[in-house]
Amino acid sequence: MKRELLKEYLDQKVEIYNSPKFIDTDPIQIPHLFTGKEDIEIIGFLMATIAWGNRKSIIKNGHRLCEIMGNSPFDFVMEYDKKDASHLNFVHRTFNAGDLHYFFIGLQHIYKNHEGLEGVFTKHTSETFTTEGKLSTQPAISAFKKIFFSLSHQDRTEKHVSDPLKNSAAKRINMYLRWMVRKDNNGVDFGLWNSIQPATLSCPLDVHSGRIARELKLLKRKQNDGKALLELDTALRKLDPLDPVKYDFALFGLGAFETF
Repeated sequence: MKRELLKEYLDQKVEIYNSPKFIDTDPIQIPHLFTGKEDIEIIGFLMATIAWGNRKSIIKNGHRLCEIMGNSPFDFVMEYDKKDASHLNFVHRTFNAGDLHYFFIGLQHIYKNHEGLEGVFTKHTSETFTTEGKLSTQPAISAFKKIFFSLSHQDRTEKHVSDPLKNSAAKRINMYLRWMVRKDNNGVDFGLWNSIQPATLSCPLDVHSGRIARELKLLKRKQNDGKALLELDTALRKLDPLDPVKYDFALFGLGAFETF
């Protein structure tokens, strides 16, 4: 399919899936329960972290997270104390109460010492470039992981934050950045972080978006890894250099909801 026709086709699919109806079927519905910037950032990060597996289970456990934090994520994190760990009762697949305990400690550290989640990602996005000389959030994800896990923690907890500089597609945290950075009139993504441009984002690459990207000849590499992500990003930025990750809606929608 020629690029012009492919762009037209995918733009149409973006319009279908980038809509308020999408919220009701997606884990993004949980941060949409909140209005405060820091509340949305924190519950959004936690939701992105557990966003794998059955979608109903993800959403159910998202509501459980809200209950644990008394429906005030920012206040809860800022007041959290290590002795509170004994009261945590949470598990989502391999993410357990011990992991959640450290995530609360790590988030508190980020907000007290590093100007919050937006501050960390903004600083390292502005300082790092891809090999093509274009700004990218991928090195910022790697830098964030180092800062987030700079306190004492169990080694097993690190697996819940991927590092794209170690050839990971980092699907969940790229999805989180899409939520925080993209801004349009459709009301799905939040667009809270004006200090980062949508052009620097990478597509959340998973089994659905990867399969469709290969069908559409946007991606040749068979593995869903960091190299495949760079290949897909390059292709999507040719379709829309200012907002390439809007096509996540099209690729995911085609893979998850349609017989393509």
